[in-house]
Amino acid sequence: MPRIIRIFDTTLRDGEQCPGASMNREEKLAMARQLARLKVDVIEAGFPAASPDDFAGVNDIARQVSGPIIAGLCRAITKDIDRAAEAIAPAARARIHTFIATSPIHMQHKLRMEPEQVLEAAIAAVKHACKFTDDVEFSAEDAVRTDIDFLCRVTEAVIAAGATTVNIPDTVGYAIPEEFGTRISQLMNRVPNVDRAVISVHCHNDLGLAVANSLAAVAAGAGQVECTVNGIGERAGNASLEEVVMALNTRRDLFDATTAVETSEITRSSRLLTSITGMVVQPNKAIVGSNAFAHESGIHQDGLLKHKATYEIMTPESVGLTEHNLVLGKHSGRHAFKSKLEELGYTLSDGELTRAFERFKRLADQKKEVFEEDLDAIVADETQRIPDTFSLETLEAVTRTGKTPHAKVTILVKGQKHSGEADGDGPVDATYRAIAALSGTRSELTAYIVQAISGGTDAQGIVTVKISDDGRTFTGQGADPDIVVASARAYLHALNKADYWHQKRAGMKGP
Repeated sequence: MPRIIRIFDTTLRDGEQCPGASMNREEKLAMARQLARLKVDVIEAGFPAASPDDFAGVNDIARQVSGPIIAGLCRAITKDIDRAAEAIAPAARARIHTFIATSPIHMQHKLRMEPEQVLEAAIAAVKHACKFTDDVEFSAEDAVRTDIDFLCRVTEAVIAAGATTVNIPDTVGYAIPEEFGTRISQLMNRVPNVDRAVISVHCHNDLGLAVANSLAAVAAGAGQVECTVNGIGERAGNASLEEVVMALNTRRDLFDATTAVETSEITRSSRLLTSITGMVVQPNKAIVGSNAFAHESGIHQDGLLKHKATYEIMTPESVGLTEHNLVLGKHSGRHAFKSKLEELGYTLSDGELTRAFERFKRLADQKKEVFEEDLDAIVADETQRIPDTFSLETLEAVTRTGKTPHAKVTILVKGQKHSGEADGDGPVDATYRAIAALSGTRSELTAYIVQAISGGTDAQGIVTVKISDDGRTFTGQGADPDIVVASARAYLHALNKADYWHQKRAGMKGP
């Protein structure tokens, strides 16, 4: 039997640290539920000591998401460990993940500690974490630039102290695959008690080698890979979960290893993350890019028609990419709609189902065909819902050659109708100017992205916007066959997030 490599997903922690990828609690919970459907082994839900909101987000996931182990990250500091323990306490399976830097440059310039002090702190942190759970992971930050003798000492010591997983991170993306594989081999051969723990790796992509380094580590004996959906994360990102998983799945003959991941949920996980963060996947991205299974060359097309394996080493279906139309239309009933959602892996509350069904019926009236991608967008809108301070009531946008575009907009502000109109450089600009005036926002629009999420001239368009408000970035999305309406919904979604954050911040400050 092949080895089962654990997949430790850090999309909600390291991935969220990517500029512009921050998520609110509802979005983190929606993503965590999808990661559970993906069947990752561990969800690193956040850094509980970082902020009250991060603590609450981790605690929500610990209480409401079952299946994977729920981990909280913490520095090798008692108060951080206590906070992480409290956040993950409700989880059926919980892990404390503590870390301290071990490289000379980090110890000298960041920690201002001697190696022996770092070793003592690591041992003390693991022992303290073991008071709360028997699943403790220790990370030697910047392990690639750590002296190998010292790294072996630290690894042996934290395992003896109770760590069940020891992570060897390439924190700054410095390693080359052969070098990294050798480092893992040295640990496997030199640490006498290494058989009592799982060796993990966490590779950054600064040189574009995060996946290659992770796979080299697996070949050398590592039993866990830490990665993120779409490879998001600090700087150039992390090892891409979908690439690691499918490489192991496709080349099982070489690695004699696989994962427990439900690969048919990969595409949906990627799309959900994109919808939450607004970070669009490049078309030529492996596994989940729009061109990943596209073939234009005549030679390739001819080969595929004769035998798909000539130019496809994996099937689109294996990662959940299908071209099946949703067999539902404007005459379909609520029961059929609910059954289709369940077939696609969605479980909605009665309220979410009602709103999603109403959206579906409106869309079915406008389009000839409704695709699964359309349904994904509808469900994402409902499951990531936050209180609507602002919502679109009516919109009329007029644009003509030689005339200044003009928009008339009515929005609901806390249930009260407010109407206004404005000119702009285009219909979207005019719409946004009118909404900005009605909402009284002082935010600045920093990004505007349009995509078609299904084919044809009647495709539903999805618009992603980012706004900057009080030093924070908020992402909004809206979907509609009318791109101006989709744009308005995306802008209002971002404004609602900003308003929600302001309300929470005011609540935390107290009266």
